Amino acid sequence: MTEYHTVKRIDNSRLVRPAPPARLHELWRRVAAGAGLATCLLVYAWQHFECIQLRYQVEQLEASRAQAAMVNQQLHLDADALSSLRRVDGIARKELGMTVSVPGLAAPAAGTGEPVLAQERAVAQPPRP
Repeated sequence: MTEYHTVKRIDNSRLVRPAPPARLHELWRRVAAGAGLATCLLVYAWQHFECIQLRYQVEQLEASRAQAAMVNQQLHLDADALSSLRRVDGIARKELGMTVSVPGLAAPAAGTGEPVLAQERAVAQPPRP
């Protein structure tokens, strides 16, 4: 007599072994610790990059302040040069034809004696270039 041995194929892939509660508790504790660590690292990185960004802004503001100070100094020099008495005297003599008054040549204007706040008169001015 011949014996045949057959192998039964059993599919155990659908079977799930229940995890013990202590192991689930350990898993959630590790997940919470990892999330806390990740949160701390993200907050540190955010503060670090924000600090770097603020340093760049401070450098940019210092550069623009220095440039504004240079422009201010140049404008003060230009204003001093434009209001120089020699320059004004030169323009008055060359362009407007004015001269220095001789002492005793000017006489006070005859007036009515009453104080006048303002008086309108037409004066012809030469055209400016």
